[in-house]
Amino acid sequence: MSDVVNPIKYENGVCLVLNQLLLPTETEYRVRANVKEMYIAIKDMELRGAPLIGIAAAYGVYFAARDAKNSEFASWIKEVEAEGEYLISSRPTAVNLEWAVKHMIKFAYSLKALSISEIVKKMENEAIKIHFEDGEICKQIGVNALELIKPNMTLLTHCNAGILATSRYGTATSVMYVAKERGIPLKIYADETRPYLQGARLTAYELFESGLDVTLNCDNMAGFLMSQGKIDLVITGADRIAANGDTANKIGTLSLAILCKHFGIPFYIAAPLSTIDVATPTGKEIVIEERSSLEVTHWYGKQIAPTGVKVYNPAFDVTPSDLIHGIITEKGIIRAEYVKNIAKVFE
Repeated sequence: MSDVVNPIKYENGVCLVLNQLLLPTETEYRVRANVKEMYIAIKDMELRGAPLIGIAAAYGVYFAARDAKNSEFASWIKEVEAEGEYLISSRPTAVNLEWAVKHMIKFAYSLKALSISEIVKKMENEAIKIHFEDGEICKQIGVNALELIKPNMTLLTHCNAGILATSRYGTATSVMYVAKERGIPLKIYADETRPYLQGARLTAYELFESGLDVTLNCDNMAGFLMSQGKIDLVITGADRIAANGDTANKIGTLSLAILCKHFGIPFYIAAPLSTIDVATPTGKEIVIEERSSLEVTHWYGKQIAPTGVKVYNPAFDVTPSDLIHGIITEKGIIRAEYVKNIAKVFE
């Protein structure tokens, strides 16, 4: 797999975060060494993508544990939990953020018999473990998706569920990288993904730099591409999957799924099991983050819309499970009936 990009590095007690706001024209790593700095990195989208946000949150909880001033466990863990809730508030839709925070705090509770310094060291190791295991999980997602692939197929993906959204391989892009490693030729179309252009700035960038056959298209061209018979399979990532299979992903995903149904094209979600939120019954309960109007009215500091125009800018939409052919995870492909089959995976 190409090592052309590395979105987060942990070195000498700090995280080096690749500032994705500057890609693809500039490569800048910013030092993030405490909870507030990690909150800003997540909130301002210096890093993004559900798995990567989870990794960043795990390190953020470690920073909170390391920097907490209390030396008695009950007071110390209360301080860490408060900082964890602060991190969760940075972006409400991606479940991996909440999962990582709760995992790290539960892990701390399991060590309460140890000294605070011993707990902190083990929490550092746990965050590093989460970081490493994400890459292994993502690769396995790609391996499991190979059963859907034939040589010279053309795939379409939306937003960025690639290396830049994870630690390695990506989720939706994992099968593309695994296929390349195994000598299986594929063609890929990448939606530009308005308004933040993660497809243009990030997916097209990483796939192109990695030597894959990628073509960039505007979001509103997807239906035309399908009508021409140019798309064989659509795979996207996910930010939260409900217990019934309803999936929140980058705005525009729902439109793609509807187009796929019309043209008879398989539509799949690729995501780690940590993105499945069994505590959320359906997509109706998923909180959809709304972002600044400036993301729509401005680009790179230049105004592109009338002053004062009203803007609606949800960051995600929810695709109903009946439009999804399957959810590709590290444990295999989950298919309908989703309520029953998702529950089975977590038994």
